[in-house]
Amino acid sequence: MSGSGDVPQELDRRLRSFCDLRVADVRESAGRHEYDGVVQDLSPAAVRAGVEDLDMAWFDDPPPKDAFDEKLLDHGATALRLVLGMLEDHRRNPVHHLANLDLAGYDRDYAPVEERMRARQRHLAAWPDAVDAAVEALDRVPAPTARALLPALRGLTEGVTDVRALRAAGRLIEHVGGFSRSGDESAAYDGEELLMLLWAEDAIVFDLGPLAERADAERNRLRELLVDACRRLDANRTPAELVPELLRDHPQTPEEIYAEARALIGEATAFTVERGLLAEPGGECLVGPAPPSRRWAMAMMSWSAAYEPDGPSWYHVTPPDPSWSDEAREEWLSVFSRTTLPAITVHEVTPGHYAHGRALRRLTSHARRLVASSGFIEGWAHYAEELFVEEGFRAADPRYAIGVYVEALIRVTRLAVSLGVHTGAMTVQEGARRFEADAFQRGPAAVAEAERATFDPTYGRYTLGKLEILGARDRARAAWGSGYSHRRFHEALLAAGAPPLGLLDEAVARG
Repeated sequence: MSGSGDVPQELDRRLRSFCDLRVADVRESAGRHEYDGVVQDLSPAAVRAGVEDLDMAWFDDPPPKDAFDEKLLDHGATALRLVLGMLEDHRRNPVHHLANLDLAGYDRDYAPVEERMRARQRHLAAWPDAVDAAVEALDRVPAPTARALLPALRGLTEGVTDVRALRAAGRLIEHVGGFSRSGDESAAYDGEELLMLLWAEDAIVFDLGPLAERADAERNRLRELLVDACRRLDANRTPAELVPELLRDHPQTPEEIYAEARALIGEATAFTVERGLLAEPGGECLVGPAPPSRRWAMAMMSWSAAYEPDGPSWYHVTPPDPSWSDEAREEWLSVFSRTTLPAITVHEVTPGHYAHGRALRRLTSHARRLVASSGFIEGWAHYAEELFVEEGFRAADPRYAIGVYVEALIRVTRLAVSLGVHTGAMTVQEGARRFEADAFQRGPAAVAEAERATFDPTYGRYTLGKLEILGARDRARAAWGSGYSHRRFHEALLAAGAPPLGLLDEAVARG
């Protein structure tokens, strides 16, 4: 399956101005490698100029000929105006600058190593100017956000020997570290700003009250399903008694996790094809440790991107920190138990993120390759986990279903905690306790999940995306009648790229 050879690389002014405001994302996720070695200027003045250029491009240039592509691109541009122009999120959230400086994308084998290392050196050479811009921009960082991201910022420097770059990184770490001590102890945006961020991601106007009720209803549904699955495994014990024991059954080293994950990739891919959920995705998916700068997430996919020659994708797993105590290490490894690792692998690989990335490579539309809704990306992968339960994956062993529901409880708790933290109804510490009470998380894992809300305020997107996809599936089934099949529905969704959740019905109607 080829990538860059099928679609012209040239972008019109609208697309270029859009990409210029999302350099780190389009370089890695879409494979626009003309941005290799380029570090975006995220100073307030430069971002304002970029938004003005976006506005002029929309005024001067004609829209795409395809009506759906026009809607995608218009929403993507409006979202950038909102997040960077109106909310100026790059002034309170270091995650924008972390992604901008990150070197991990050059480790993936998308081009000859010499070419990638030259780009990496150009990138490092630009760190001092980028840090100057970041220090100028970051003047509103809440203390919990700073504390949550300091380890990732320090991780940027692992393996870096360039003295100027290291000094620059040190200045940024010192600057953000100052906010960890003196910043506002509330990490809340506020209800209105959270709704704006949700609209920017999903193109849906939410109401926070009903959204919180929806989260609670989904949590209750998942609890009931978990009780039923646990009874099938052991009728004499409750989930509170059984799940912790199951989570203690895990590989003992990161290398053992990688080996078990590799075996699961083959099993999940075969089931996807046998059940007619999607075609064989092809390509190669490798498994290994997450780069240090990305260890704020426990597992993630770095796929072979749409505009680049085909190459290996990476299923990254975050190992426990070597400095942790034995107890903390055990709590972290329990995330990759033999009950939950299958669901994580379905989510990250097939039919989740990896299969989605393979589908993006087949698209010929620039808008569908470049405009990406995180709500769809994560919602699709989360939907895939429960889809496997519906289709009977490992039906004789209730542990797969238990793992799915445990993982889903983590995701729905993210939605509840994001709403709580960003409306001021919940502190980060209370959020960690919510993960312990509702999602079987313990110690550093619970804290890390709650802290993520401070810099990823819409991380409830997993549950929202899953629920919106399920709703679209119900409507497609009603509209198509006997013509409905899972594969038809799935291929219609993925043919739209990664559309905002508010455009799902239009995407499906084209399938």
